[in-house]
Amino acid sequence: MSDLINKQIILKSRPVGEPKESDFALVETPAPETGEGEILSRTIYLSLDPYMRGRISARESYAASVELGSVIVGGTVSQVIKSNHPQFQVGDFILSNNGWQTYAVSKGETLRKLDPTQAPLSYSLGVLGMPGLTAYAALLDIGQPKEGETVVVSAASGAVGAVAGQIAKIKGARVVGIVGSDDKRDYIVKELGFDVGINRKTQELDLALKEATPNGIDIYYDNTAGVILEAVLQQINLGARIPLVGLISEYNATSTPSGPNLMPLLIKRALIKGFLVSDYQHRFNDFLRDVSGWLQSGQLKYREDVVDGLENAPHAFIGLLRGDNFGKLIVKVNDDPTTAE
Repeated sequence: MSDLINKQIILKSRPVGEPKESDFALVETPAPETGEGEILSRTIYLSLDPYMRGRISARESYAASVELGSVIVGGTVSQVIKSNHPQFQVGDFILSNNGWQTYAVSKGETLRKLDPTQAPLSYSLGVLGMPGLTAYAALLDIGQPKEGETVVVSAASGAVGAVAGQIAKIKGARVVGIVGSDDKRDYIVKELGFDVGINRKTQELDLALKEATPNGIDIYYDNTAGVILEAVLQQINLGARIPLVGLISEYNATSTPSGPNLMPLLIKRALIKGFLVSDYQHRFNDFLRDVSGWLQSGQLKYREDVVDGLENAPHAFIGLLRGDNFGKLIVKVNDDPTTAE
């Protein structure tokens, strides 16, 4: 039996409405042993993302729910500490799906080696990982921005929205971001280069959108749905496109929310298309090439919100669903040996 202790956060009860910290439990077990062809890795960083709310619900979705008593799912950056696999050596850094725990065993099929000299390890969970690919593929493949068009992005300071808005600017669009605080509004305009920022909590959304989009809206990059989508639909142009990427406003709902008036979609012959990043893995190499280049040239900026300690993941996740985070939310589970302390 291993002498390493594996800390795990499991699903204790299914949340009703907004999750509570009592819905999660921290348990300790011996770290798993490796078999033939397997590796044991130690988690360094854990990604917290809104999609996880659906995975801890019993509602039918595009992926199976986490079972009660099981470890919460999540993307991770890890380091190999024991290997019986010919393609992975002790010390290798990997993009993995260890979930909310400190150690995990894998047969290696879904792992990707990371080069810490090319970018900080944590970036592979954000701007150079699933959130970045979501921003890139949904905007470019569904939104298809053209120079001079108007793009509106909800949750615009978050891991996905901030990247989507900056890519729209790189493509020559005029970009309006919707956020939940004055600090975030200042950030997307002054730091990221958005043309206009709207604080949905302090500004009258309908009026602010009309003032910010005098020529209408060509693309709405939708991370939230709900009342923001309802307001945007009143401003869409002929042939508008709406990548539907997230439903943050509905994740904690206990009943089906009333929907917006979809008549403008008909009148304006607009496209609204649901997006799952798993359908766009064929775009990964293009995404990595382009976004890495934009980062290196300074055209694209990136911000992380790092929480220390696996035990703090539930509290941070609950805050994520409220919009408390500022940037890509990541839990630092163990020390990162590539960074100087």
